[in-house]
Amino acid sequence: MRQHCALKHGIFKEFLAEFLGTFVLVLFGCGSVAQTVLSRNTLGEPLTVHIGFSVGLMMASYVAGGVSGGHVNPAVSLAMVILGKLKIWKFPFYVIAQFLGAFAGAAAVFGLYYDAFMDFTSGILSVTGINATGHIFASYPARHLSVLGGFIDQVVGTGMLVLCILAIIDGGNIGAPKGVEPLAIGLIIMAIGVSMGLNCGYPLNPARDLGPRLFTAVAGWGMEVFSTADYWWWIPVAGPMVGGVVAAVIYYLLIELHHHRDEPEKPHEEEEEEEEDEEDEDSSLKDKYEMITMS
Repeated sequence: MRQHCALKHGIFKEFLAEFLGTFVLVLFGCGSVAQTVLSRNTLGEPLTVHIGFSVGLMMASYVAGGVSGGHVNPAVSLAMVILGKLKIWKFPFYVIAQFLGAFAGAAAVFGLYYDAFMDFTSGILSVTGINATGHIFASYPARHLSVLGGFIDQVVGTGMLVLCILAIIDGGNIGAPKGVEPLAIGLIIMAIGVSMGLNCGYPLNPARDLGPRLFTAVAGWGMEVFSTADYWWWIPVAGPMVGGVVAAVIYYLLIELHHHRDEPEKPHEEEEEEEEDEEDEDSSLKDKYEMITMS
């Protein structure tokens, strides 16, 4: 009974950590986009958005890393399940916490900038048009991007994110100094943002994209957030999950599998050696005793 309560308490702590970490990520990330868009680029630009998401992920890792690992991304959690670093029964709890945290983060951004939204849009919240604001919360494709191109974009982008995260936390690799891992992980997002952001803004995270998208659907933007761009919404959900799995397999096969591991001595072999030593000592003592008695 006590063990069962401890187990429940443990997953509850991890649930709260993932929720709060994802909340921090979305608040800083989507908040940086909101400031840029609503100020009509006078108080922000693409670089500030990259900084917002990079620092947001870094802070999210610091907030949740010591409790849950700071995944804040279902694609990362799935990769950890594949590699045996996260128990599969915990996966649904992590994903639910991440989606709820992202939804709450989007709500916080909307509340924080509510007056600015009303001024910018004249009270008409839309996904397309000159005063569109839906892209503040979720990703939408550029005009040149096809469905296949978008899917590949998300597989590659998320794959690089997960691949680099695995390298940073790998004790058998160079890794990062203890406590510096979140900083290194934040720099991954910066690198992806400045190199792979043209097509659809590098969502790379099903929770970070779908959670805020659900919020916009109920907060006034309507179902247009799902139907726009030939129902684009599923691409930043499915693509990252595939990318996370592919990256986990690649890193394991090409890097982690080849780490040198010292095989520990088997306990039963040590016991056999100790028994042989004891037998040798007993036989030597017996011989000495016989020599003494004969003399």
